[in-house]
Amino acid sequence: MNRRPALPAVEALPSWVALAVASVGGVASALQSAANAELGERVGNASFGAVVNVLTGSAIVLVGLVVLPSMRHGLRALRHARLPWWAYLGGVGGGLFVTIAAYAVPVVGVAVFTIAQVTGNSLGGLAVDRAGLAPAGRLPLTAPRVGGALLGVAAVAIAQVDRPIGDLAVDMLALGVLGGVAVALQGAFNGRVSAASTTPAGTAVNFAGALPTVLIAASLLGVLTSGWSSHLPTEWYLYSGGTLGVVIVVCLLVSVRAVGVLRTGLSVVAGQLGGALLLDALIPGGPGASPALLAGAALTVAAVAVAGRGSRRPDRSP
Repeated sequence: MNRRPALPAVEALPSWVALAVASVGGVASALQSAANAELGERVGNASFGAVVNVLTGSAIVLVGLVVLPSMRHGLRALRHARLPWWAYLGGVGGGLFVTIAAYAVPVVGVAVFTIAQVTGNSLGGLAVDRAGLAPAGRLPLTAPRVGGALLGVAAVAIAQVDRPIGDLAVDMLALGVLGGVAVALQGAFNGRVSAASTTPAGTAVNFAGALPTVLIAASLLGVLTSGWSSHLPTEWYLYSGGTLGVVIVVCLLVSVRAVGVLRTGLSVVAGQLGGALLLDALIPGGPGASPALLAGAALTVAAVAVAGRGSRRPDRSP
């Protein structure tokens, strides 16, 4: 019977540190989604923000290849890592997520998109952890973990209670769920690459997969064939998506290796919601924070706590 190649032991990183790192990645994710969406709206094409995001992030990674020996050494180590081919596809999930967010965030707002993403990330995280795809090993379907995932799903419904049927934007919510699944797979696959090499190498592999994914999606959606705007916004923060993307990937790599995909994903939400609710309230013309949305956000935070109760050591048996 074929067995997966053994991965190096996960560093002895305290769970609370890993979860705090994931929360920082969540704040960066909320800011990234808002910046990319605003840039796309200003230019008149939603995919524009995703394209700028992946191009600037890839440029940062290229600089890293020049100045960081650990990145170059890690990439060389991958030649002997014997990882399955699918472990290198984490960047595809990241590319899909930033493209989806660029279209969905202007319609439903950062906070509602974040809660929809939780649904996909929770269910995807359960499946990924149960299958043992992440470096933390095979994690059982315990009652707290399943309960935390279900609370994430319930949060989506509650957040939409006070919206008229015509404003539900079911298609965008479905895209948000798909984006959450993509992020769960991204974290698991990139985590395997990082565990077999280095965190900088895992970041490089991520953007190597994200770049063609976003460019292909943009071509299909017309941003590369319909022309670039000659009146680009001058605000620097609208072009920060790539830098924030690098921060997000690094945070996911560090946290997934220690606590698994589900707890990482739900902890990312703790950071996302703080930034997302603030952005929705402060952005002129934004959807604001309704009582139902606040209730959905609170339920999502509860999901983080529930999923972490009674955590067991991962099963590393082959």
